Amino acid sequence: MGKGKLAKFADMERYENVFQYPYSVISDIPFEMKGRWREMYFKNANPIVLELGCGKGEYTVGLAKLYPEMNFIGVDIKGARMWTGATQALQEGLKNVAFLRTNIEIIDRFFDENEVQEIWLTFSDPQMKNPRKRLTSTYFMNRYRHFLIDGGIIHLKTDSRFLFTYTSYMVDMNHLPLLYRTEDLYGILEERRERKEEGEVLDPKILSIQTYYEKMWMDRGLNIRYQKFRLPRNGELTEPEIEIELDEYRSYKRDKRSGAERHV
Repeated sequence: MGKGKLAKFADMERYENVFQYPYSVISDIPFEMKGRWREMYFKNANPIVLELGCGKGEYTVGLAKLYPEMNFIGVDIKGARMWTGATQALQEGLKNVAFLRTNIEIIDRFFDENEVQEIWLTFSDPQMKNPRKRLTSTYFMNRYRHFLIDGGIIHLKTDSRFLFTYTSYMVDMNHLPLLYRTEDLYGILEERRERKEEGEVLDPKILSIQTYYEKMWMDRGLNIRYQKFRLPRNGELTEPEIEIELDEYRSYKRDKRSGAERHV
């Protein structure tokens, strides 16, 4: 029988790789490791990569296994979900993994200028009715600029056509350097070598990681979309004001839809 929420939260309190600072706790209290994650936790000078909205944390752990020369921090407010990845990382002795339980709206309170090299956004809520809450909105881009290196990389991996389209408009409108973009991540194996922008290609390693939600969306016949771009520190960002077709399968009736139905 699996552990309940209370047991998971008890585990998280003693896990050395978990730091819990929800909004109600952090408030105006400075985070002591801000600017010192490498020194105080990772004990190395390797690049730091964040996964924002990490859910169960399996993508954070998967990336850490693929790239042992980098440090990874999964961020989410749902501690019971995060327990899965945090437990796996401890059991497997992964020293380049940490988890931060907090509200992403205050993410800049935990990292100092130039402390983070890359950000992963994996299957984020598209927030179709609230542009400000989209993790690829200009509101969040400006927050990321507080701690991401100049020209740091942002990865978006999503099943949502809405979020992918919105992000594409945001990137193109603000002339952010686009490194890669595909509407069918797992359908580009053969064309991978031909698709190049700014001299970079898709790292095939990322195709080996599939999260719980990713498998669920793929079972429903959904394409997995991916784009990778740089975020320069300077320059005013303009929020795209456009109408985008909503993701119909995200309605309250989505459980009744057949997995054989295809939305591409």
